[in-house]
Amino acid sequence: MSPDPNHLAPATAALLRANDADRIAAIREEHWITYPRARGSLELLEDLLSRPRSTRMPGYAVYADSGMGKTMLMERFRRAHPASFDSVERRLVTPVLALQMASHPTERRFYGHLLSAIGVPFTARATVLDLEIQVLRNLRRMEVKLLMLDEVHNILAGSAKEQRILLNLLRYLSNELQISLVCLGVSEARQAVGGDVQLARRLDELLLPRWQGDEEFQELVVAIVRHLPLKEKSQISARALRQVLQTTDGLTAGIFSMFNGMAIEAIASGTECISDDSIAAWRPPTRAAPAFA
Repeated sequence: MSPDPNHLAPATAALLRANDADRIAAIREEHWITYPRARGSLELLEDLLSRPRSTRMPGYAVYADSGMGKTMLMERFRRAHPASFDSVERRLVTPVLALQMASHPTERRFYGHLLSAIGVPFTARATVLDLEIQVLRNLRRMEVKLLMLDEVHNILAGSAKEQRILLNLLRYLSNELQISLVCLGVSEARQAVGGDVQLARRLDELLLPRWQGDEEFQELVVAIVRHLPLKEKSQISARALRQVLQTTDGLTAGIFSMFNGMAIEAIASGTECISDDSIAAWRPPTRAAPAFA
């Protein structure tokens, strides 16, 4: 073991005292690693949440390919702003509400999923108006300020009429409750959101492009490696980094998976570091079929 594990983040360095099995288990656990691009996105969301309520609340439309970390970003922000219990008024205060758009969303299904997400029961016989009243009443009581909607491109699964109704609904909720919207989806989500010009105008675009061989990508790799509990410092050349991009297609999920896999192999083999040789020798356990999202 290196006498001075300064190549690791403090919390990761503490794991060096654990046995190999525990270190491998720690690598396999889902955990958040802050890197510059993610930090910048979270800062934009923080600024959005801090805005005072107004009749025309700003928002963001986050577009990225599948595997670029949209959902992780949403979950990280939601967990950073958990609900709190107001013991005086006996109610939950929830500044950030996040949910996934249904595979074939309709007005009724959207209201139903939203009520389910906040734990409010409703009857199968409830009319759309009944559901709308329940949603408005509960979101006001919970003091929701920001509504995050993942998989917004699913809106396109509906008919043109259903799409218009849903987009009008989202704009209505934002206006009526004076809340900000953050819509996340793949590139097709731009077409979905663009179906309502007024809604699209109030949502600034936040793009998460695939990684390229630049300084931003190097910063990502440095952040990943600093959180892998390896006893020796990893040395990776620019040529090897280009190979990482080629192997992973520049997708965040693939990059994390690759480095996690190489770290586990490094522990198992006793090399305790990631090198150009380990990158050249890396083969994913299974090769996924091309995804068309």
